[in-house]
Amino acid sequence: MSAPATRLQIDGDVAEPVSFSFDDLAAFSEVEQVRDVSRFHPKRPGDGVTLRSLLNRVCPRETADYLTLHATKDDFAASIPLAAIVDEAILVYQLDGAPYPEAKGGPFRFLIKNPAACHTDELDDCANVKFVDRIELTSGKGRDTRPHDEVQHEALHAK
Repeated sequence: MSAPATRLQIDGDVAEPVSFSFDDLAAFSEVEQVRDVSRFHPKRPGDGVTLRSLLNRVCPRETADYLTLHATKDDFAASIPLAAIVDEAILVYQLDGAPYPEAKGGPFRFLIKNPAACHTDELDDCANVKFVDRIELTSGKGRDTRPHDEVQHEALHAK
């Protein structure tokens, strides 16, 4: 099933910036797919592709040590250490064979299988970003609009 024109851009400190459509992601090999992400996050249904498989297509430069997730829809950004999540992260792009619905955080939703296992203070539930439309690799921390205290955190999730 073809999706709307929505695309995921991956750029920054990479050899080859790439823009992926729903169909592009659906064409990734089965070993690169992650079926039923609710195994890791019970309230998050859908299927995705591994972060590692996305990075293999853009060839990050050796200087890239942070990954910044951009969600233009709500002007949100989270910048997290790349090494901590490279094998833990999933980009969710479909639900029941169709593009991931906006009502669930689509068109693309970034999930970390187990943020606690990554052993860094820079990973929290707000590193699981909805409405992702761009992933930027950087040398050093990029833009990060995540809340800095509990009051800001509660306000963000009340939206």
